[in-house]
Amino acid sequence: MSGRRILHLRAELPAEPDAELPERLRRLLEDITPRVQMVEPDVAVLDLTGSLLYWKRDARALTEVVQMRALAHLGLHTAAGCAGNRMLAAMACALTAPDRHTIIDDSPEAITAFLSRRPVRELPGVGTKTASALAEYGLHTVGDVADVPQLTLQRILGARAGRALHEHAHGRDTAAVDPTPTPATISTEHRFVRDELAPAAHRRALLALAEDLGTRLRTSGQIATGLTCTIHYADHSATRRSRTLPEATQHTVLLARTAYAIYTSLGLQRARVRGIALRADALRPDDRATRQLTLDAGDDKPLAIESVADRARARYGRQMLYPAALAINSRTGMPSTGDRPVVEQPRPEGVLRMTRSRREAGPPPRGE
Repeated sequence: MSGRRILHLRAELPAEPDAELPERLRRLLEDITPRVQMVEPDVAVLDLTGSLLYWKRDARALTEVVQMRALAHLGLHTAAGCAGNRMLAAMACALTAPDRHTIIDDSPEAITAFLSRRPVRELPGVGTKTASALAEYGLHTVGDVADVPQLTLQRILGARAGRALHEHAHGRDTAAVDPTPTPATISTEHRFVRDELAPAAHRRALLALAEDLGTRLRTSGQIATGLTCTIHYADHSATRRSRTLPEATQHTVLLARTAYAIYTSLGLQRARVRGIALRADALRPDDRATRQLTLDAGDDKPLAIESVADRARARYGRQMLYPAALAINSRTGMPSTGDRPVVEQPRPEGVLRMTRSRREAGPPPRGE
């Protein structure tokens, strides 16, 4: 085997973290090894290969040092996965609860034991369509796929996808840890009051998160070129999917469409979802934005409404205008998503509703 030891670390950031906390975490990790890549504010990948001899510890002991330092110096609870490559380390971390760690020994037997019974959808690059195509041939687990010849997988999925899946199913991944600073991102997250099973509630949360991201992007004069959605489950595991936007944007309706597409691709069925996070990736100034021409004038209506809503919020506050799908339901009194109230039944996207308290509004005009 290669002898590499890669640590994938996921931190539990507070609901309203200090803006400097991710940078402080990065500096703390760089005291362990100079090869640190911050994948996102709460996720880091460390190449420990060259640091084991310096610290005179094995991978398990050095992982414990990293976690103890994050807790002692920053108050951060972390989950960690350590393995011989980035893919295995990330998969191990996704299955690990906070304040725990999972170590996969760098041997064929240990790798096979870890992978063989995992659902094939946990492998990187395997989405709903790929999983469905494999299921038609009775390939449900990573072990099932590993037993199939590469040429057979290429006939099912195509040359490139079949070859990549064959490598991943055998625990092989050549991705390196790149300490180059990643492009700027902004993120927002919603934690449900209780584990949520209803897809409609998941989609309302996604809309609220997309609306929050869009507002922050427009306020800061930035556009996003990609979107990442992370679903946190009741068993402390998580699924993360990223997608490049059709065009770099700061518009809520376009962000929401992509967020819905990512969510649909996961094919969640009765999943107990504890929280959803949405992240705008690879930000750049909005003066570099381009717009794809379209013959459908209806696409411009939500954007025009959005401009009006932004001006109203700037003058009267953020709760003055918001998507009607997020309006409070007077019968259920459902809790808010972020600082946005949530309704029982979603309404069409792009429709905005103005709300005021009865004391401010007075009795409704005749005819309403």
